[in-house]
Amino acid sequence: MASFKKFIGKSFFKIIRWKFAGEVPEVPKYICVLAPHTSIWDMVMGKMYNWATGMEPKIMIKKEFFFFPMGWLLSRWGGIPINRQYPGGIVKQIAEEFRTADKMILAITPEGTRSPNPEWKTGFYRIALEAKVPIYLTFSDFKTKTAGFLGEFVPSGDIDADMKAIKEQYKGMEGLYKRKFVIE
Repeated sequence: MASFKKFIGKSFFKIIRWKFAGEVPEVPKYICVLAPHTSIWDMVMGKMYNWATGMEPKIMIKKEFFFFPMGWLLSRWGGIPINRQYPGGIVKQIAEEFRTADKMILAITPEGTRSPNPEWKTGFYRIALEAKVPIYLTFSDFKTKTAGFLGEFVPSGDIDADMKAIKEQYKGMEGLYKRKFVIE
């Protein structure tokens, strides 16, 4: 099944004439930050990328979506049910998931929405520090038709400066809807 998924993922990108950049990290646990995020198609692109590369990331989904039969499907796709009424508790919950897992990739879109949002969420950063896992920056750039990894981002502890530095890595990139991707 894995080789079939890999074939489908690679074929998808070949058909749409996109290329890959960077290398998928060979570490057992990390946070995968993905931008730009301007369309529901980003999820399709991400799933095809995952299949093409063999990645199996988890994603946070509000717990209200975990009802039968959706809950089963979302769990199979790597969904982690999140109670958004306790935002500070999410960091601790996901850090605990990392601590108990042998392998775990968590994919997060820091924009937190498909609408224009220059105020990126910092949860991924706080989770990485709490769980003591690295942060890798990933992208899907519709301007260059390229998807992949920019590399590891090592937090300095100065969240404001680090968020500026992270956004700088995405400067010039475009989502499917150009005007929805803002970093300033």
